[in-house]
Amino acid sequence: MAQLDIETILEYMPHRYPFLLVDRILEFTPGERIVALKNVTFNEPYFVGHFPGHPIMPGVLIVEAMAQAGGLLLLNELEEPQTKVVYFMSMDDVKFRKPVVPGDQLIFEVEMVKKRSSTCKVRGVGLVDGKKVAEATMTARIVDR
Repeated sequence: MAQLDIETILEYMPHRYPFLLVDRILEFTPGERIVALKNVTFNEPYFVGHFPGHPIMPGVLIVEAMAQAGGLLLLNELEEPQTKVVYFMSMDDVKFRKPVVPGDQLIFEVEMVKKRSSTCKVRGVGLVDGKKVAEATMTARIVDR
């Protein structure tokens, strides 16, 4: 089990500000599971319009952050992860349970469900203070950059 800091995440992921939505990897078991952290701050650009006076993290960005954690799970298995990118092909059973607001710490727990060559299926949940705020099953393909 390993932790990854932001410098390592930047090596593996093609995403950059304002679209890199994973701040740190708290746990990582290759081929099995990853636990990622996203600090939700009021300075996030989407809070300007979503919603003025009542800031809520857009659900689509919660799922994107979960997908990025899943992408790190997949890329960390590769010998040269910086030469690959993960494209998500489908998302199923997406559910939102509770709003995510500035000051929350989102913890994503993503587990490998199935892996066949370059296509994988992962299942993730997003938690704030130990309570489930989102969940999804995602299918992705690993391709050359």
